[in-house]
Amino acid sequence: MNPLQTAITALSVGSLYALAALGIGLLFGVLRLINFAQGAFITIGAFALLVPSSDATATMFIGDWPTVPRILAIVAIVAVLALLSELAVFRRLRDASPATLMIASFAVGYILQNLVIMVYGSRPKAAGLWPGLMDEINITPSLAVPQLSLLVVAITAILLIALVLFLKYTNAGLHMRAAADDFRMARLLGVSANRVIALAFALSGGLAGIASLILVVQTGVMDFDMGVPLMLFAFIATVIGGMGSLFGAVVGGYVVGILTVLFQALLPPDYRGFRDAFVFLLVILLLLVRPNGLVLSKAAKQRV
Repeated sequence: MNPLQTAITALSVGSLYALAALGIGLLFGVLRLINFAQGAFITIGAFALLVPSSDATATMFIGDWPTVPRILAIVAIVAVLALLSELAVFRRLRDASPATLMIASFAVGYILQNLVIMVYGSRPKAAGLWPGLMDEINITPSLAVPQLSLLVVAITAILLIALVLFLKYTNAGLHMRAAADDFRMARLLGVSANRVIALAFALSGGLAGIASLILVVQTGVMDFDMGVPLMLFAFIATVIGGMGSLFGAVVGGYVVGILTVLFQALLPPDYRGFRDAFVFLLVILLLLVRPNGLVLSKAAKQRV
């Protein structure tokens, strides 16, 4: 494989993992919640495109909508779903232990996954969403890259810059940063806990909606557990990047994505089926060297 093509693919995969990891990192930074329901949010973002049906063929529900309203609709649907989960479940468990919150997130994800099966059936569905994005661009005579790979890198960069500007220059962003550093002190200083946590859930849901659209374009298939593998890799990225650090979540996403692509390209054909095992082995070795992750959050530095 062309080294430059491998690098672009690695950046694209890493960008998708970083995008998903941001959603997990946002909630952990504010609420110390590892939200394993994020995978179900990604799945529902994809299936919200479809008319409810148990058939294997997919009929687009908003297929005739222009591109921008379609994207905004999916982002809004998943953001509202995340907000509803916060209102119905996590707000009532806010004072519970992290283990209880994690178990509750598993339960929410399992319920949502089974709702998808009840409404749409368990069979995978083929769906052609923006198929033109899979067309290749000839960068050089020997290098052709799918448009989607470049688009994913650009989308992640834009969203990351927008999120940084939001957290740094808006009152709501400053409140979220204060809550992430010391939630109790932020509440004593007048920061509204309900507003900050609801905003974190909405942003996390919006990121999940964008990730779901990218997944549908990449695979062309929708399955009731399609968001789970992405959520798992995003969680791993968040851990190795540094829990509570958004920058660490992004770094971890790129590390996991680059390792995945490199092993796929460099391993002998007989061993490529064990690619993820090699990735997880390196993750274990990395955590043995840096158990707090690659990037320490401000709160973690203070504890050290």
